[in-house]
Amino acid sequence: MFRPQSRISSVLLVILFIFGEHLVKSSPENDPYKTLGVSKSASQTEIKKAYKHLAREWHPDKNKDPGAEDMFIKITKSYEILSNEERRANFDRYGQMEDNQAFGHSQQQGYRSSFHNSFYFDESFFHFPKSRDFADSKYLLHHAQFNSDVLPDSYRRPYLIKVTSDWCFACIHIEPVWRESVQELEPLGVGIGIVDMGYERRLASQLGAHRTPSILGVVNGRFTFFHQAVVRENLRQFIEDLLPQRMVEKVTDKNYQSFLNGWQSENKPSVLLFDQVPIFPLMYKLTAFAFRDYVRFGYVDQGEKYNTPLLRRFNINTHAPTMLLFKEDTEKPADIIQARGMKRQIMEEFVSNNKFLRVPRLVNQQLFDELCPVKQFHRRRKYCVLLITGEDQAFVPGNEAFLQFATANSKEVLRFAYVYQRQQYLATGRLLVCSPAHPGQVVILERRSPAGKVMYRSVIGGWNGSEEDKHRLYEQLELLQRDPAYLTSDATLPELNNEMAPMFLIQWMNTAYDYFLQIYDDILYSNWREMMPILSLIFSALFILFGTVIIQAFSESGEDKPQKAKPRDRPPKKDFVEVTELTDITYTSNLVKLRPGHINIVLVLSEASKNALLRKFAKEVFSFSGTQTLHFSFLNADKHRQWMPALLALTLDSAQGHSDDEESSDHTGYVLALNGYKKYFCLFRPVFTGDDASSRRASSRATSLEVHHKLDRLGLWMERLMEGTLTRLRVHAWPSLDPAHGSAES
Repeated sequence: MFRPQSRISSVLLVILFIFGEHLVKSSPENDPYKTLGVSKSASQTEIKKAYKHLAREWHPDKNKDPGAEDMFIKITKSYEILSNEERRANFDRYGQMEDNQAFGHSQQQGYRSSFHNSFYFDESFFHFPKSRDFADSKYLLHHAQFNSDVLPDSYRRPYLIKVTSDWCFACIHIEPVWRESVQELEPLGVGIGIVDMGYERRLASQLGAHRTPSILGVVNGRFTFFHQAVVRENLRQFIEDLLPQRMVEKVTDKNYQSFLNGWQSENKPSVLLFDQVPIFPLMYKLTAFAFRDYVRFGYVDQGEKYNTPLLRRFNINTHAPTMLLFKEDTEKPADIIQARGMKRQIMEEFVSNNKFLRVPRLVNQQLFDELCPVKQFHRRRKYCVLLITGEDQAFVPGNEAFLQFATANSKEVLRFAYVYQRQQYLATGRLLVCSPAHPGQVVILERRSPAGKVMYRSVIGGWNGSEEDKHRLYEQLELLQRDPAYLTSDATLPELNNEMAPMFLIQWMNTAYDYFLQIYDDILYSNWREMMPILSLIFSALFILFGTVIIQAFSESGEDKPQKAKPRDRPPKKDFVEVTELTDITYTSNLVKLRPGHINIVLVLSEASKNALLRKFAKEVFSFSGTQTLHFSFLNADKHRQWMPALLALTLDSAQGHSDDEESSDHTGYVLALNGYKKYFCLFRPVFTGDDASSRRASSRATSLEVHHKLDRLGLWMERLMEGTLTRLRVHAWPSLDPAHGSAES
């Protein structure tokens, strides 16, 4: 039973909550503006500048003050709030730090913090959720930071990202496992990120995360969600599964020689890791992923007995992991490293210092940019010694001699490389000046701009690998180091072709494979909200397909049944033009009572010119015969000689001048577009073919050929008719075909 004392206690609790909220709002310790030393009207530039200054001052690695770490976390936390406009607006409105954020827009969390700070009650009794703390601040991701830093970096290392939010009870349950996994995977080279869905909804939407907690991996710009039980072993296996397959090749005593000889085809050094573990270490896989574009990676299991000859060959100490790096010489490693507790930094530094062969082949622009960087004024000059050669066996001795020369004369300022003339003919064509008799050409160049401008000098005499060629090249390199102005020629090189680019079909197949894997993953694991777009697309396609089949089935069944002939409103277009004659019987239906919007095209002809004009008329108007509102007729002037003069006499627009038409007794070849409903017509005058005025009126002299040409411009006139640009001549009423009856319609 609820007692009065309980009611009093409840009232006191509410009062104390409100009082505690006031304490939090007024406490300067929770004010990010005062922490960074900026005003509330400070711009983002001022806030960022203040943060950088304080971060350098209070960084624990530089400041030995006992409270430096706490102060540094506080500064970072304040910057996170003020650098995000939404968080900053929430603080300005409610006066609460992020770890005391309200649930929704209420003030409950502020009250809880006030109680915790002022009255020291046991927070664990109420189980208030707090999914992250200050230690997670360095992993927090923002939308702009994710797209500018994380996505490009995901092509060098995988990222494990947790999507969380305040007041997430499930996030609390996985927090211990998450921290253990971070402590294990981050030293190995896995990127870690945390997205707060409450503040980074745009980023969460981009990732496709609609619930918390969610864990996903990012590799090569592609997102993959984690769907297993949240235990450390599963998260580790999840990261391994994200990495591309076959980055590390298993090497034994039987295939090591073919593996090391792969430098010739792939143009990369080779790394061999010797270790007692039967499976590839994750740290080694991550290193192989980061340097897969530069180095080939192999793994030798020291525990296998059949690898004993290989261990003896390279004198491997079996008590500690050993890494050997081979370049052009497959019998002797170019570098070696051995350590019991091999760290990621040591492994990556070892590989990074040996990314290129002694004399690599320029196969793409990226390799050219790294081997021969553009001249920087604040750095030491670097020159590229380039051998332009061929792929035939005749060039092999010269190439090997160039490698020997480069090995013997290796210096920090010199980079040796070679290029196949046929593969990079656009670039080499601007540098190659030797005669065709020489098997090769050596060019010394220095890059001056990213746009391709270089200063260069060709070694006179070409290159065939003789001692004389080596001596000549050595002398010119000595002159170059004493006098940089030795390079006297300049050129602008185009971008190099990517010889290692996969074929378009292979690229398409890889993209399709990734796409289908993504669809399979979404269908198998996604919730209904994530699957709605896919389901909507599938059901729409099925509905359209099913509807098409049903309609086709009914139409086919209907065709089998005998049906009564029905008049068609729109008959199909014929391969001929139907032209009817205007007579006393058809005159009323084809003109006087023609339906609204319909036009009758009437050709005036005589008995002598009937055949020639009808053929020409049908040819000119055939392309317009598919229009349902056009009808075609002809009027025999021999039978109805007075109709044309009567029509022209009734024209309301006679002021525009039709005296010639009215006076003429021969209207053969005239064409009229008659609109019976609106009582107007458009007139086409024929093209006369005689030499003078008398011949124009002498129809008896006109041959069938001359009559035929009267309608030469009828097609253009029809186009203008359809455009509506012809002059319209109006009448009060249509004249009758029989002049004794007067007008056909008043």
